[in-house]
Amino acid sequence: MTKLLHRAISSTIPRAVAGEGIYITDSEGRAYLDGSGGAAVSCLGHNHPEVLDAMKAQMAGISYAHTSFFTTDVAEELAEQLVELAPNGLDYAYLVSGGSEAVEAALKMARQYFVEIGQPQRRHIIARRQSYHGNTIGALATGGNAWRRAQFRPILPETHHVSPCYAYRDMQTGETPESYAERLAAELESKIIELGADTVMAFVAEPVVGATLGAVAPVAGYFRLVRQMCSKYGILLILDEVMCGMGRTGTMFAVEQEGIVPDLMTMAKGLGGGYQPIGAVMLSETIYRAFADGSGLFQHGHTYIGHPIAAAAANKVVEIVRRPEMMGNVVRMGERLQAGLDAALGECPYVGDIRGRGLFRGIEIVTDKDTKQPFDPTRKINSRIKQEAMRRGLMCYPMGGTVDGVHGDHVLLAPPYIIQPEQIDMIIDRLAAAIHAAVAE
Repeated sequence: MTKLLHRAISSTIPRAVAGEGIYITDSEGRAYLDGSGGAAVSCLGHNHPEVLDAMKAQMAGISYAHTSFFTTDVAEELAEQLVELAPNGLDYAYLVSGGSEAVEAALKMARQYFVEIGQPQRRHIIARRQSYHGNTIGALATGGNAWRRAQFRPILPETHHVSPCYAYRDMQTGETPESYAERLAAELESKIIELGADTVMAFVAEPVVGATLGAVAPVAGYFRLVRQMCSKYGILLILDEVMCGMGRTGTMFAVEQEGIVPDLMTMAKGLGGGYQPIGAVMLSETIYRAFADGSGLFQHGHTYIGHPIAAAAANKVVEIVRRPEMMGNVVRMGERLQAGLDAALGECPYVGDIRGRGLFRGIEIVTDKDTKQPFDPTRKINSRIKQEAMRRGLMCYPMGGTVDGVHGDHVLLAPPYIIQPEQIDMIIDRLAAAIHAAVAE
């Protein structure tokens, strides 16, 4: 009998005892190919010797120093690396311990920024339906997933939501990607005007939507219009790269492929590769100067921010990920994964869409390819796919509620960047078999 409160209380899950490369081994000796990097976390796989050595070296120096008393070399070095790599205009980094913390910190930065510059009336947050930004109260309120929000709605702060950029389902017949992007930008502008342009604080979005939609990338030009709209009304643009960033989509940051720069950007997951809990917020010089020239502080903090061992791990992870051969492998293996999924499942009557960028791919499951009708949620297709995949020694990330928070199923794939061609092929074979078996039930 376990004394641990697990996510799903009634289920029995394997006990992980070892990890090596792209595999995790359980207590029964069974190996699982990590086709999702856990939750898009293990970007370098498991037990990477260079990362472990960096952590051991830091442990031999200083393991913990509270950031109200000290800074450390590794924290400073990590910030320098991130600023060097980030889009030009994101000039500072604030270290936290995970994705939800990063989003919470970004929201507080946005609010404090407007207080510091004499616009305290700005308080409204706009995000998108079917988004996910974390599980702490502010982050959960910002996210637009109906199922995750439902039971906590009475204690969530007020936020506002507009349509996602979800071309597979929402682009209308005869509409071009350009006109679709313009329609979404007009919807955002209408919401800004409805709330009062001088009361809106931030617009929050994932450049490539992860958990709730399954690797949905925007149509070309969408984020350029969003950036223009935010600039027009003096609103801060917060881009959430917790899942899609740090090389996952084939560039160090997903926003690089959109040709814009946000005011604030969050990251986590691949930043530490699972070796330690860590996240970060990148902020512009403008926001930093408002703090520095105003109150002189950012009124926020947690006990473990800037943790030296976490920073040491992340420093090494970033150093490895930024190597040219690593990003090259993400692009090549991502193309192989997409092509293989198209070949194996493209004609399948219950696979509606196969999408994504780099090693970030999603498969949407439907009852009918032409109508795009989702399965009845009581069939729990996503849960069945996960069970069938695990039986075949494959970890993937199926989710439900794709369409509206209740209906729809998809599978997210986010394997480690070190994956090789034969392992890509194994993912495809095992996943295809798992999907067929789950639907057949």
